[in-house]
Amino acid sequence: MRWMRSLRSPTAPRWCMRAERPRLLHVFPSFVVGGAQMRFAAIANHVGDAFAHSIIAMDGRTTARDLLDASVPADFPAVETREGNFAARVGRFAGFLRQTRPQRLVTSNWGSIDWVFARALTGTPHVHMEDGFGSDERDRQLPRRVLTRRAILRRSEIILPSQTLLHIARNIWRLPVRRLHHIPNGIDFLRFAPRGAHQADTPVIGTVAALRPEKNIGRLLEAFAIVRARRPARLIIVGEGAERPGLEQRAAALGVAADVTFAGHSAAPEKFYAGFDVFALSSDTEQMPLSVLEAMACGLPVAATDVGDVRWMLAEENAPGIAAKSAAALADALLAVLSMPCGIGAANRRRAEAQFSDAAMFAAHLALWSGKP
Repeated sequence: MRWMRSLRSPTAPRWCMRAERPRLLHVFPSFVVGGAQMRFAAIANHVGDAFAHSIIAMDGRTTARDLLDASVPADFPAVETREGNFAARVGRFAGFLRQTRPQRLVTSNWGSIDWVFARALTGTPHVHMEDGFGSDERDRQLPRRVLTRRAILRRSEIILPSQTLLHIARNIWRLPVRRLHHIPNGIDFLRFAPRGAHQADTPVIGTVAALRPEKNIGRLLEAFAIVRARRPARLIIVGEGAERPGLEQRAAALGVAADVTFAGHSAAPEKFYAGFDVFALSSDTEQMPLSVLEAMACGLPVAATDVGDVRWMLAEENAPGIAAKSAAALADALLAVLSMPCGIGAANRRRAEAQFSDAAMFAAHLALWSGKP
């Protein structure tokens, strides 16, 4: 049993029993499959039952639970996250923290900020993960949020996967440097590995992305239409989301539907990378996208919008593949990498091996989870 029955109040719900192992309370704006959830699952699966995890999704969506191995002690306590005004929510969350007494609270992004206020009322040790911004903060920092982060996160340990975010936290939010931890995302080099040269006569451009507005797959379709007008090519889109019907209509309107495959969600995207000749990223906003790391580990050249740390992540040889946020620029980048020597992909693999080890990522996160920054 995950909990020690003898230490439980007779009236406390089962998820509130005290754990034999250190228990972490994780709060995500949403626990659907995405980069933050995939990284958390990779770390939790790596350490197995060394920690127990209680996971709260502020929107109530927990489909990413399927990413966790059966051996990982994890539960999803039912906590009302949206009812009431700010003071009522913070009071409710503080009461939950006092009742469950996790070893650490681990919050994710602005969408979990109410829990950081609750943490301030309870003194619960706290780690905050900042992965990036939604559409409302994509192009500029909002003054109210800057001041809030500056005030409420000063006594928390802050994990930042990208140099861009590190700069923001240090110079705009003005958080104490000793509290800031730049921990790049890491990749499993055995799972994501070069599979040999792709032998198809028609080159395949591929992307792996949730079909959400910030990924701007419409831009990729427009760029592909430009490429397709100049040379034969195919496009494979791996991912699912609410935008799919509109994107399928857009592909038809552009006249490229016959050359575009919507493959849907895949739990094993590495199988698709093996069939790509070029990986494409068309996002409006990213910080350190896992999909680019996966493509690099698989030895692929990359054509990507110039967002977040992407330029720094990629090998120098891949520089012609960096594009401005327009379909025409992305098309030029795709054409450039399609015409360049195949050594770009090998250079990206070497860069990933040198800089983005999952072992280093695991160790750094676990140190903070254990209170040893």
